[in-house]
Amino acid sequence: TAVGIKSSYFTGKKGQKIASSIVSAYDDAKIAKEWGSYEVDDEGTPSTTNLLIKDGMLNSYLIDKIGSRRMNEPSTGCSRRQNYAYAPTSRMSNTFIANGESKPEDIIADTEYGIYAASMGGGSVDTSTGEFNFAVNEAYMIRNGKICEAVKGATLIGKGNEVLLNIDRVGNDLKLAQGVCGSVSGNIPVDVGQPTIRVSEITVGGQA
Repeated sequence: TAVGIKSSYFTGKKGQKIASSIVSAYDDAKIAKEWGSYEVDDEGTPSTTNLLIKDGMLNSYLIDKIGSRRMNEPSTGCSRRQNYAYAPTSRMSNTFIANGESKPEDIIADTEYGIYAASMGGGSVDTSTGEFNFAVNEAYMIRNGKICEAVKGATLIGKGNEVLLNIDRVGNDLKLAQGVCGSVSGNIPVDVGQPTIRVSEITVGGQA
């Protein structure tokens, strides 16, 4: 656990505000028939519905048994591995931002100028600093509340902690997408998702 060895940006921030107050987020391994779901983790602990962020406050971590001993907190049933050749460690399952109250069309209509990222690609995250970069497979300019011309080769760059605080609208259209997460305990099936969200400020690279 990165938090357990104090190498995560979010170490020691439990109970503190890390996101906009309209943001809640879960890691939920108990959703029926989802790609990242399981009944029992690879250390024999039952899976959980883990509320990570509650109304903008850091509420919980992903904690395996080793992290549990280091942090004096219970395991959250998230220890996973690709197969027997790997030692299990804390990993995500189905991780998502929860639904908000806004209709996605209203979010776009209320945006004077921005970029609509319709489909995301691959990227990377530095868990010690929160810095990330992600390619955008499909993006469009928003002008005066309307979706306009396509943006080619867009990339989103920033720090996770800053982006979480800059979320000012959350839609009610949550969708999950299947993926594979690679780490020290191998490649595992996961789901990631979010509703439509609006971020007031973020660095974007690309060509109109």
